[in-house]
Amino acid sequence: MNSKHIRLTSHPENRNDVAFLHWGAASPLERGPVVGTLTPQRNAIGAHSGSYSVYRALAIAAGTLDPVHVPDLTDTAPTEIIGPNVQWASAEKIVSLDPYGHLVSEVWTERLSEGWDIRPTIAVTKARLNMPEFSGAINTGRMKIDGTVLTENEEVRVTKVAIEPVWYLPGIAQRFLVSESELRRSLFEHSGGMFTELVTRNDLKIFLPPIGGITVYIFGDLSAIDNPDREVACRVHDECNGSDVFGSDICTCRPYLAHGVEVCVETAQKGGCGIVVYNRKEGRALGEVTKFLVYNARKRQPGGDRAETYFERTECIAGVQDMRFQDLMPDVLHWLGIERIDRFVSMSNMKYDAIVGQGINISQRVAIPDELVPEDASVEIDAKKAAGYFTNQPVTEEELIAPKGRELHDY
Repeated sequence: MNSKHIRLTSHPENRNDVAFLHWGAASPLERGPVVGTLTPQRNAIGAHSGSYSVYRALAIAAGTLDPVHVPDLTDTAPTEIIGPNVQWASAEKIVSLDPYGHLVSEVWTERLSEGWDIRPTIAVTKARLNMPEFSGAINTGRMKIDGTVLTENEEVRVTKVAIEPVWYLPGIAQRFLVSESELRRSLFEHSGGMFTELVTRNDLKIFLPPIGGITVYIFGDLSAIDNPDREVACRVHDECNGSDVFGSDICTCRPYLAHGVEVCVETAQKGGCGIVVYNRKEGRALGEVTKFLVYNARKRQPGGDRAETYFERTECIAGVQDMRFQDLMPDVLHWLGIERIDRFVSMSNMKYDAIVGQGINISQRVAIPDELVPEDASVEIDAKKAAGYFTNQPVTEEELIAPKGRELHDY
């Protein structure tokens, strides 16, 4: 095995090998590539593939993967042109993903030919969606087959984007109003000292955290984003595996996701663009184990599951009600070049505040229709009503200003 692939990067022999990186530069060549592989040019802490990076290490340990394998990126270019957008040249607007992450083979051709191991952190492809809810929506007239967006087979044509997290540490620190040194120390200590470079390599400003990424589903024409005469609809959805995949009826997650897709399809059919952003943040980023512990605690309390104690048990077990930190969520919207959302399919104050706080205008907030709310989700809905977290009616930006000190729940 080549020794350069096994040396400790926290104490390199020659720091001058580190690839130059100027986050927020006006062009990719001025910015420089993100290099997260174990090569002399490495300028990122952590490893590619987010939470899947451990599986890669395991495959190497098991002898099924060559540790020096370099991906062949032939014919992997995006199927849809995205960017560059003006937001890409802002070190304040995008801090949690690499805006050039899908353009590696196009932008860094020369360096790849020189032997640099630069890997994509974003991939763009095309696909079709088919959700069981489509049939019901078509039968009731909420969705209409047009043969272009929604086919005769009840499939929806989409562009799909997969995004791995790439954190620019100074920007992350600024977003959360902490010093970079405080951020680095906390990430180091509370990951069990997993990444020593966080405290030994202040010259490395990029971190590839071992967390879940983002999938974006784009409906219709992306060019509508730049046209004020064409609508943009958006649903930002945080993962709920039990509901989204297995159809659990104790929350509104999957119904709201399906409704968001409906609104996006309708918008695309009218010449606009619909966008669903799906974040891997299970259980408000507390994780599924904590989520199920909370379920047990709520159901076993005297009187059973009650709206007034709905969120109290979460805080007792996890210490907080929510760890999704929506402050980073608008980055993907900036990456797409979005400056306004005409129809925001969410009543979440957290999401709303994060988006408008980043300078993106929201004209209307779209609630889930009452008839799509599962009967067993009534406790969740009542709890959120009691918290003053949402209203049942769509509201405009002028009509709803989120109160300070609100409860941190999602809808």
